[in-house]
Amino acid sequence: MLATYGNRTAADVRERIDSLELAWLIHQVEQRYGVELDLDDDVLARMSTVDNAVTALGEVLAED
Repeated sequence: MLATYGNRTAADVRERIDSLELAWLIHQVEQRYGVELDLDDDVLARMSTVDNAVTALGEVLAED
């Protein structure tokens, strides 16, 4: 999903996520899964890398 931000290849996506990439990722998850995510500051702070974002989103989506 992050590769679609800026038309990159998956290999071009860095492990560290900046704020614009995070906003894009959250938007893409909401669109793909038809959910509205209400993420608190603690969850957002944890999502600074691809691996941590996958973990956090997995936990949030499992709660629904």
